[in-house]
Amino acid sequence: MILLEKIWSAVTDLIPIILLVLFFQVFVIQQPFPEVLDILIGSVLVIAGLMLFVEGLEIGLFPIGEALALALAKKGSLLWLILFSFALGFSTTIAEPALIAIANEASKVSAEAGLIESSPETLSGYALGLRLSVAFSVGLAIVIGVIRILRGWKIYHLIIGGYVLVMLMTIVAPSEIIGLAYDAGGVTTSTITVPLVTALGVGLSNSLKGRSPLTDGFGLIAFASLLPMIFVMGYGLVWFS
Repeated sequence: MILLEKIWSAVTDLIPIILLVLFFQVFVIQQPFPEVLDILIGSVLVIAGLMLFVEGLEIGLFPIGEALALALAKKGSLLWLILFSFALGFSTTIAEPALIAIANEASKVSAEAGLIESSPETLSGYALGLRLSVAFSVGLAIVIGVIRILRGWKIYHLIIGGYVLVMLMTIVAPSEIIGLAYDAGGVTTSTITVPLVTALGVGLSNSLKGRSPLTDGFGLIAFASLLPMIFVMGYGLVWFS
């Protein structure tokens, strides 16, 4: 019974996408679906994957993130908490599939545009440098978010200041890197980073007196989206100057 409820929950999450595709295929394109059997099999796999992914978050990633935050807070060592926060942001981002894909694609497009050499070494180095820049920025962003929770800083002060810096960087950054920088802020907040970082914020807020998980535990993802834009534009200034 529980399994059926979870499957149905995954189906309902996908219903808007299914209805959208059906509408355009039937009423706009007005053509039959190609490879109907493959589409059906793929849809079943997507539903199963979504269900298993959500279940994995609830069983594994969220609890372990909260448990680690609680344990480090009770240990009372600010240094270990900062190191863990940075390592968590860096490691989850460097392994983010979306970031790997966009870094590889960006290196190919840059080579085709004549901005970098098309040799495998240059392509690999450019993509790796981009990933490291984003990963370092996310690690730093999580550290800032954790310090905000500890100190009780207002989140909007940091967010407004950060976006002012983004606008200033946009003015001076090479035009070839600006779009990529803005996209980098989005791809960091994906399947691996979000669950662990959210669990860290909520767990840390739960462990501190005077902190609310609702008002203080969330907001780390905003920093993880903001700083990569700044760092990638800085990476472009170094690479293309």
